[in-house]
Amino acid sequence: MDTRTRMIVAAELATHGLSISAIARQLDRHRETIGLWLKAIRIEGLPAFLERYAEAKKGPRRGRQVPGAVKRLVWAIRVREHDCCGQKIQYFLAREQHMHLSVPKIYEILAERYTIRPRGRKNQPRGAVPTATVPRAVIQMDTVAFGEVFAFTGVDIYTKEADVLLRPGLTSEDGAAFLHTAMTRRFTGPVQIVQTDGGPEFKGAFAQLVPQYCARHRIARPYKKNEQAYIESFNRTLRKECLGWHTYRVEELPDLQGEVRAFLDRYHYHRPHLGLSPMRPPLATHLLATDRLSDIYGE
Repeated sequence: MDTRTRMIVAAELATHGLSISAIARQLDRHRETIGLWLKAIRIEGLPAFLERYAEAKKGPRRGRQVPGAVKRLVWAIRVREHDCCGQKIQYFLAREQHMHLSVPKIYEILAERYTIRPRGRKNQPRGAVPTATVPRAVIQMDTVAFGEVFAFTGVDIYTKEADVLLRPGLTSEDGAAFLHTAMTRRFTGPVQIVQTDGGPEFKGAFAQLVPQYCARHRIARPYKKNEQAYIESFNRTLRKECLGWHTYRVEELPDLQGEVRAFLDRYHYHRPHLGLSPMRPPLATHLLATDRLSDIYGE
């Protein structure tokens, strides 16, 4: 029984007083579908409803046309917001242009210019999780939120040397400022890999600057905390032994920076590290590894 015949039978059964649920069971259709049919038949009449249905089935439905100006807005927002998702583009369109586009339509527009990864496909191959056998092989970086203050953190996974920079924001410009500071005052020398998560603070200005300081920038897979195990461990140490689990205001930055400097001095020169055998402060390991680093990099 085709759909048109089912519509006629549904109308006849309804005139005999059968309930929508009973008609749905007999015609093997959902009760909401039967309800919509009967409602339209009551309003339009059966002949007009069947005629409209036939007209709708004459050919493929024409897709909604989006003006070129709107498409350019979508592309511009994606670039401005560092390759943000369709939901965020929808948010900015509504807030800034008072315009609504469905998320599927936004992705359809993006697909005209970009290669969009289909939903459900696994993350792109990123290679094996890097390990380190020499200093400066892998530097892991992350951020920790303390209310209005954000701590940018980095650690050399071989020597366990670390650096922290407090910033009042979590933008890619703040990330670039941390990268320049850490790589010039702490992680000097040839660096093979800088590894971060996929946060916005590690895109944009940070991504443009990072090739100047390392041979490769690797982004850890999302929801795989073990790939960032060293920096996650250091972040916990920073909370436990320095800044705690409190929130701070921007006005407190000068005092907090002094606390962080004192913590880093203690961390590097006094506090023994369980991951360094025999237990000793990180900079002791760095000094012992200097000769090996020179052999490998030819310095």
